Amino acid sequence: MLRALFGYDGVIDRNDALTRHGSDLVSIPCFTSDFCTALIAASEASGAFAAHPGDPVPGHELSLARLSPLLFENLETDIGERIWPRLQEEWELIEYRGINDAFIIRYDATTGAALRMHHDVAQVSASVKLNDDYSGGTLEFPRQGFTNSDIPVGHLLAWPSLVTHPHRSVPVTGGVKYSLTIWFELPIVLD
Repeated sequence: MLRALFGYDGVIDRNDALTRHGSDLVSIPCFTSDFCTALIAASEASGAFAAHPGDPVPGHELSLARLSPLLFENLETDIGERIWPRLQEEWELIEYRGINDAFIIRYDATTGAALRMHHDVAQVSASVKLNDDYSGGTLEFPRQGFTNSDIPVGHLLAWPSLVTHPHRSVPVTGGVKYSLTIWFELPIVLD
């Protein structure tokens, strides 16, 4: 587990098959299921999950940079070299400026928390399902008529942010849901 977290060793799912899901939603294998399990274990062991007062996201979050700055750095490099070029095949005008934020979010059935309909302030947003042994908690894109219910563990689901892809998560009704949310930096605008 430590080699995976600190050395980014054995974490990558080498299958690079991109799948299109409706209007401007794509998924691509990102992590092995073993790494997803290790990431959940490390997150729980850190004891650092926290709700943030005033945050509209009702789950408990843990910044990946706080968990391991080296893991965050390796993820940022991996995404830029391996995933982003595939996303540019779909959205040619996107520019990789790095990761604005990456955090593990934990929802459990005891709180019944749901994520209200919203847009992310990012160039592109992504979500990686870290487990699937829970019920409820589906990520929904009503405008696109799509949910992440069939996205496998470890696959990165990406979409353009801001205007066209409002989304929400329904309450977890059983177990605990973990996912990695990634917001990509907006491009730099020069006068």
